[in-house]
Amino acid sequence: MRTCGATPGGPSLDGIDLSKQTVIQGQVLRDGSSDSVPNGAAVTNGHVRLLDADGEFTAEVPTNQEGQFRFFAAPGSWTLVVQAPGARVEKKIVAAQGAPTDVVIHI
Repeated sequence: MRTCGATPGGPSLDGIDLSKQTVIQGQVLRDGSSDSVPNGAAVTNGHVRLLDADGEFTAEVPTNQEGQFRFFAAPGSWTLVVQAPGARVEKKIVAAQGAPTDVVIHI
């Protein structure tokens, strides 16, 4: 099985004190038969929005060259909205302080 070469999940957590942080991070991959990569290619031109439990906009970040993103948030229920050319995906998650919430989102 091949991948795009990026580390699954979000960027490195080196230097982050997880005992004091709630981290939501991940990677956005584009599925498709034309990219010749079974697990998908990293989405480098997308944006990920973070919505609170009431659906209110909280933050937005672009994906990096590996399709990765990261948010620092409060513990609780959240919705991630990925927007990229030709795609929009929502994913509900629950984040807790002390351990990163790692997600891989396929569009």
